[in-house]
Amino acid sequence: MIDRVAEAPAASSSRAAGAPAGTGDGHGTATVPAAAGLAALAQSIRGWGAELGFDAVRIADVDLSHAEAGLLEWLAQGFHGDMDYMANHGTRRARPAELVPGTVRAIVARMPYLPAGTGDGWRRSELARLDDPATAVISLYARGRDYHKVLRSRLQALASRIEAAIGPFGYRVFTDSAPVMEVALAGNGGLGWRGKHTLLLDRAAGSMFFLGEILVDIALPADPPEPGHCGQCRRCLDICPTQAILAPYRLDARRCISYLTIEHKGAIPEALRAPMGNRVYGCDDCQLACPWNKFARRATLPDFDVRNGFDAPDMAELFGWSEAEFNQRLEGSPIRRIGHERWLRNLAVGLGNSLRAASAAEGGDAALAARLRAALAARRDSASPLVREHIDWALAQDRAAAAGPGGN
Repeated sequence: MIDRVAEAPAASSSRAAGAPAGTGDGHGTATVPAAAGLAALAQSIRGWGAELGFDAVRIADVDLSHAEAGLLEWLAQGFHGDMDYMANHGTRRARPAELVPGTVRAIVARMPYLPAGTGDGWRRSELARLDDPATAVISLYARGRDYHKVLRSRLQALASRIEAAIGPFGYRVFTDSAPVMEVALAGNGGLGWRGKHTLLLDRAAGSMFFLGEILVDIALPADPPEPGHCGQCRRCLDICPTQAILAPYRLDARRCISYLTIEHKGAIPEALRAPMGNRVYGCDDCQLACPWNKFARRATLPDFDVRNGFDAPDMAELFGWSEAEFNQRLEGSPIRRIGHERWLRNLAVGLGNSLRAASAAEGGDAALAARLRAALAARRDSASPLVREHIDWALAQDRAAAAGPGGN
């Protein structure tokens, strides 16, 4: 999710703890070059990263003291919702050297994920999908292969290249997989700046990329941070369907559709169901509105090509997948980790919103409404209590449509 909801403090993208790679203890026996040699090594690391598919690699200082107060305040406000792992690690999230003793630098890298065949008008096309009640909208980053596996393997390959050059050294590889403030670290290294929507932005690449890092015990020369370039723009705040971006750089994850459809395990709050529309896994609205994403780069790896027709999938068909079909079709996909039940929960909300639109007295589609209604009814009796609650809400949207505006 890039998921931004797990690193939301303003001063916030998602997931659990990473496994050690290489020596893993922060202490190695590398033959560390002198200062001039370290600069040359840093330059080599950038070149090796480019060969592995990263479009930018930088060296970041690991002092995140500037972000720690914001993290603690964000947690104190409860904006992390039921992502308990966010609070479990406390200040270690802002102190990489405590997470991996001996760490003095982070190699930060980014990899674009916008599918290679994406046309120039992709932002308009994506926004138009939100008005198609037959279509389920899945966040762009999740339409291909699981990025965790792609980035982790390539970061490990980069670490191995370094080890071949200088000998064993202390390092750990992370990609959205441990208590690391990835956006803050990437900002330290000049990969971009934190936008008002809390994601990392770059003037030459927008925000449609994944981040990964290697914490190392080598004092490589750090790259300077990039100053912010959002100016007075607030398009990301204005477009957010649930007003989750409370103020510039301040995200309440509990209202974010990415959190609700991916991280949240229980019932989706009823007041937030209608604003979800047909978004069934993640949400890209703030990125679609951002002017800097006219410079978003296309993926160079086929891993992020669209699978399962997820650029415009039929919502009723997705709702018909059995658990076995869900697991089989989504093998290697980041979506699989939410499980079949939450997948159905999300789709039930999307179907309800689409049913309301299709049942509208003006501009409705009676045939589509009948198909959506039948899909919901067919699964209701066998559904879990969680899914059934959302199916019943969805079926009630027929009545909401008949009641007109405000009749939800």
